[in-house]
Amino acid sequence: MDLYEHQARELFAEHGIVVPPAEVTDSPKQAREIARRLGGRVVVKAQVKTGGRGKAGGVKLAADPAAAELTARQILGMDIKGHTVGTVMLARPVDIAEEFYVSYVLDRAAGRFLAIASAEGGMDIEEVAATRPGAVARVPVDPAEGVTPATASRIAEAAGLPPGTVDVLVRLWEVLVREDALLVEVNPLVRTRDGRIVALDGKVTLDDNAVFRQARWGAEDGAHHDPLEAAAAAKGLNYVKLDGEVGIIGNGAGLVMSTLDVVAGCGARPANFLDIGGGASAQIMADGLAVVLSDPSVKSVFVNVFGGITACDAVADGIVRALDTVRLTKPLVVRLDGNNAARGRAVLDSYAHPLVEQVATMDGAASRAAHLATTP
Repeated sequence: MDLYEHQARELFAEHGIVVPPAEVTDSPKQAREIARRLGGRVVVKAQVKTGGRGKAGGVKLAADPAAAELTARQILGMDIKGHTVGTVMLARPVDIAEEFYVSYVLDRAAGRFLAIASAEGGMDIEEVAATRPGAVARVPVDPAEGVTPATASRIAEAAGLPPGTVDVLVRLWEVLVREDALLVEVNPLVRTRDGRIVALDGKVTLDDNAVFRQARWGAEDGAHHDPLEAAAAAKGLNYVKLDGEVGIIGNGAGLVMSTLDVVAGCGARPANFLDIGGGASAQIMADGLAVVLSDPSVKSVFVNVFGGITACDAVADGIVRALDTVRLTKPLVVRLDGNNAARGRAVLDSYAHPLVEQVATMDGAASRAAHLATTP
């Protein structure tokens, strides 16, 4: 479960990490009053559970309370990567001398946590990691040992962070352990002109298996969650929204994960993860296709099914049923193999929809879907 920024900052403050004074509102008029209480000049930040807010115009500096009200009015209701802004946080700005990046993330493959840190924080940390990987330190953390002051010192030294960040690194580890988190990230962590180390932003992902211990976060209004994920959850679908243009539907988590990789290898970005399961019915297939097609960022859809418990003709029936109720305006590439594959292909051939095409192999279908999504 992802937390909003203001919730992450609340956790940081509880664990002794310095954050600027801030308040949250869903009202432009209240934003004016909050700005007045915070001293007039404020940073207005969209509260959505996705990255890229700054580049999307969801983070702006307001010079005075009147400007804060206007800015809040502009940001509230904004769509940021499919997330509608329902609240904004107004924070007192700080005088920044340096910006850093620090995080702890679960490394499932290695069975441990990984500390990732850089002396070059800010909005473009992804570009720094891609173009100058040596500027980003990656230090394994043994979960049994945790982050002691000595470990934090090693992380800071590896990343080129000032000594003042060591205490923050220890406290961020406490946040991760005590709050059942899988990810704790601060970008940027800053050193102010007067020498303080302050967390200006925060991202925390809690372990869903520990929700019963973190019940206080369960009351957050679901209206601000991704609407497609909410619609899929209501239909019992295993769906995750991503930032690409090729919609992905498959049966089985392993096959879907492989499909994401193959599509990415063909030069396109997956728009979602959707696993219809090993025993999916035609109705589940129809529901899944309807959800994926409702994503405006999707330019093509790739249905990749290997028939086992789920027979390919049932999948084909589901596609036909969905297209009888959902107007298809985007190309749909289908690869069927395995149980009743020939019968499933015949169902789609007889339906003869002009935007539906079948490709025999997974690689070929991925290449075709990627081409259709990326070619003007």
